[in-house]
Amino acid sequence: MKEELKEQLKTWADKYNTIHFIANDPVQFPHRKRNNCKQDIEISGFITSYLSFGNRKQIIKACDIVDNMMGESPYKYVMDQKWKKDFDSENLHSFYRMINYKQMNAVFNKLYHMYNSFESMEDCLLSEYEGSPFERICRAFEISSKSPQKKINMFLRWMIRQDGIVDLGIWKNFSPTDLIIPLDTHVCRIAYLLGLTQNKSYSLSAAKTITTELKKVFPTDPCKGDFALFGYGIENKQ
Repeated sequence: MKEELKEQLKTWADKYNTIHFIANDPVQFPHRKRNNCKQDIEISGFITSYLSFGNRKQIIKACDIVDNMMGESPYKYVMDQKWKKDFDSENLHSFYRMINYKQMNAVFNKLYHMYNSFESMEDCLLSEYEGSPFERICRAFEISSKSPQKKINMFLRWMIRQDGIVDLGIWKNFSPTDLIIPLDTHVCRIAYLLGLTQNKSYSLSAAKTITTELKKVFPTDPCKGDFALFGYGIENKQ
């Protein structure tokens, strides 16, 4: 990678990894709970990431509805099983885009059983599963670890990155070096344009390749490069 590109990526990352990023991003929701208990932040972050696809304004609108349902303590909302009333397990109507009420019920049910057995989500992943943070959480929620899983990797970025600006960094037992870039088709295209991957396909392999390239710029914190790719898209109207 040319030094000029490295310096430009650092510039973009520093420009967009600021508190001003939060107001227009779904990460604002776990930030609302940042002074609460660890469980509140985990649950808010996970539900927010689960709904984070499509137009950002629409994502924020859907997340705001759930945030209001959960109230001050998402952990209490989960453990009191209030979600059973809000999200009927037999209701197949859409809650947000292709996610229906039944699916929301299933996610909350998974969280309920997790917190019944473990102090926190981080404790669950550490105690029950092996591998990278990505592999552990995919096993915990029974989702494929063979695809990029942008939403999962975004959630992990929020929980694990430690700079305390946009990302919350409340998980201390995992390293930012083990994160994978949250990849969608837009980020993949931008990474291709910058020469960070020769693969135009949206795949886990591409996500890992891009992350490896970003380690050349941010050796201990490759996902800081996520802000750089976002910045490139803004600066160049991509």
